[in-house]
Amino acid sequence: MSRGLTPGRPTARQNLENALRRAGYLCVAGVDEVGRGCLAGPVTAAAVVLDPARPVTGLRDSKLLTAGARERLHDCILRRAVAWTVVSRTPADIGLLNIHRASLAAMREAVMGLHPAADYALADGFAIPELSIPHHGLVKGDRRCACIAAASIVAKVTRDRMMAVLDQRDPRYGYARHKGYATVEHLAAIREHGLSVDHRRSFRPATLFHLLTDA
Repeated sequence: MSRGLTPGRPTARQNLENALRRAGYLCVAGVDEVGRGCLAGPVTAAAVVLDPARPVTGLRDSKLLTAGARERLHDCILRRAVAWTVVSRTPADIGLLNIHRASLAAMREAVMGLHPAADYALADGFAIPELSIPHHGLVKGDRRCACIAAASIVAKVTRDRMMAVLDQRDPRYGYARHKGYATVEHLAAIREHGLSVDHRRSFRPATLFHLLTDA
């Protein structure tokens, strides 16, 4: 068993990618995003085209892996993939577009930035509007499809590293620990210090709304 994997949770498979290759698609990309539900930091999307001749074992939804396993798989994916890209949209972008549209824009840009170009894309959860190549949204795709799982890992590790940098710049909020999610620690820091430039102004779930209005 690979390090960082939990028994009883199967790894993602390449059945769908293989079927698409047999149908004539030569460059099948997986795409996923991370950070959609955060209060602070960017939303980050990755697109990955795996090389069937250089498999990466142990791929699965990034949330089901330890941090160490994600780091190891991230580095392996980047070494062995045919192509990969990562795109982030800032809190300012999210404020202009809203989180849903910013997430879709990052995913679309990640797919279209691949070189060599993808000729088919598999996205986690839902289809991507205005994507100019054939594509399909797959519910729980990061748990079922290897290329989407790979994208989820690359996006997660990249964003986690970005949040660590934000934490070094402004350690008041603990970004390196909670990555911008609405943890008790994070909400307490917001109550004490208010919102920073790294917080999203247009995305305020009920917990944050009540915190700010009751302060």
